[in-house]
Amino acid sequence: MTIYDPTKIPGDVYDTHTHLNDDALYHDVAAYVGRAHEFRVMEMNVVGYDAQANLRAIQIAHDFADEGVRAIVGFQPEDTGRFDAAAQELLRQQLSDPAVIGVGETGLDWHFKGFDRQTQLAAFEKHLQLATEFDLPVTIHMRDSFDDIYRILQEQGIKKFEMHSFAGDWHQAEKLVNLGGYISFSGMVTFKNAKEIHEAAKVVPLDRLLVETDAPYLAPVPNRGKTNEPAWTKFVVDGLAAILGIDRDELAQITMRNGHRLWPKK
Repeated sequence: MTIYDPTKIPGDVYDTHTHLNDDALYHDVAAYVGRAHEFRVMEMNVVGYDAQANLRAIQIAHDFADEGVRAIVGFQPEDTGRFDAAAQELLRQQLSDPAVIGVGETGLDWHFKGFDRQTQLAAFEKHLQLATEFDLPVTIHMRDSFDDIYRILQEQGIKKFEMHSFAGDWHQAEKLVNLGGYISFSGMVTFKNAKEIHEAAKVVPLDRLLVETDAPYLAPVPNRGKTNEPAWTKFVVDGLAAILGIDRDELAQITMRNGHRLWPKK
């Protein structure tokens, strides 16, 4: 029996980027998947970011395949120092797993100091090459690195990608969409002072919008500051729908369709 009023919950929602493989959530994946379903978050991508997280993502996707859970695997920018030849070969093998639907998260992060830029750039390009080899979409982490990411995507002709937890401006969003990308909004879009993100959301065509939690991070209002979870994609839908001035059920359906277009069900 549901413990929530279904009349106050939007239609089925797709959390396109969550980290049930993170220590903060991994201890009780079944509970988080169950609560997500209570909120009608019926599908989710568990996204890897290092060797252990990739293994966990695949294991979760197999264990909860019937609950709409799938895996994306890769090495996030700050972990690319561990992305050596052996890690790349293992990743290539993992991309053949039927539970894996994409490459990522990968990308570039120039915000934090102490990480080697050339290592990040080389790893990002190798991830894109794997995505091309397997004809899979790429989930991209971008922080203070738009120019380099845009240039590399152009050079490699990457058309299928999700710019996850988008925090850029409307000019960047427009240019990424023109490349063929989808723009995914996280709980940040519900933050009152995130005006730049709000303006970016308004220029993204409806058929290129996605929603995510990036759990356990970036919990949306009204739970900002708490440990995030996939169920709260509902609040991202609510906030984004309010910004765009459309019905939340309609937005839930639109973003679900967009997710299925980028990651067709196998």
